[in-house]
Amino acid sequence: MQAEKDLVSVMPPRDHGGGIDSAVARWGGTRADWLDLSTGINPVPYPLPEFTAADWNDLPDQAAQDALLTAARTFWNVPDGAEIIAAPGASALIARIPALAPADAVDIPKPTYNEHAAAFAAQGWAVEDTARTARVLVHPNNPTGKLWQAEDVDAPLVVIDESFCDVCPDQSLIHLADQPGRIVLKSFGKFWGLAGLRLGFAIATPDTIAKLTALTGPWAVSGPALRTGAAALQDHSWAETTRTRLQTDSDRLDGMMTAKGARVVGGTTLFRLYDVADAARWQADLAERHIWSRIFPYSETFLRLGLPAPDRWAQLKDALTHMETHP
Repeated sequence: MQAEKDLVSVMPPRDHGGGIDSAVARWGGTRADWLDLSTGINPVPYPLPEFTAADWNDLPDQAAQDALLTAARTFWNVPDGAEIIAAPGASALIARIPALAPADAVDIPKPTYNEHAAAFAAQGWAVEDTARTARVLVHPNNPTGKLWQAEDVDAPLVVIDESFCDVCPDQSLIHLADQPGRIVLKSFGKFWGLAGLRLGFAIATPDTIAKLTALTGPWAVSGPALRTGAAALQDHSWAETTRTRLQTDSDRLDGMMTAKGARVVGGTTLFRLYDVADAARWQADLAERHIWSRIFPYSETFLRLGLPAPDRWAQLKDALTHMETHP
């Protein structure tokens, strides 16, 4: 019991985007009234395919899984010497990866997505800035958008989290995935805008993927997710069109925010990171107008916004127009 208490005491705080229900409870309105800009999820999702009764009724078969993984291999240019595992969301893989090696110390450069530190701590690892047994690189980083280089992959075990890298595929470090001790993570929900589908991938050497498969168990991915993922990963035209739209929309968002005194300090085309005088005040002012944003416990000035859906830009424009300008 004491060991469990000690573990809880070292777990880092875990904050995330979302939480619209809590925002509604505090600031009123209905869920439909709210514009959720607190996540980095594409607001124009990939269109769902036609499902069959078997997608829902039957256990997923090997052919459906093979179709998904074949599409993933082509879409991400996976090296011939690497294998792929699909899972119910990248977070499911993040939780299991620390069990692949004996607990030691892991370096997770901050600020970044906090589930990696939580997962390693839960498996008894020490999270230390100078650790070199293992390293986690979120690429591009969330929330700063920092891109890492191959020379930064410099520990025996390195997790390269490319959950947001589909907006900049030319920057991917996927070519390292066939090297021992390198694990590349891919998230389906963000770029394709289908976070509720729960689909993610790990790409690594065959022995590493075999260990992750044993930890994950059979039938990890649902039939509807297998069908949707395979269709989306084969639709390269949709991906190219989406990248162009995301660039246009993120530029539009930057223009609106800088006009109100915010300063762009990072992000990707799926989310933007701004420096403001008082992030909590900005969040509260936007929430009064039923717009939810993301602030961080480690910064009083960082404000992160995702992109509005095409029919919701007017709500953001109106909110910013009536907000007091905050330098």
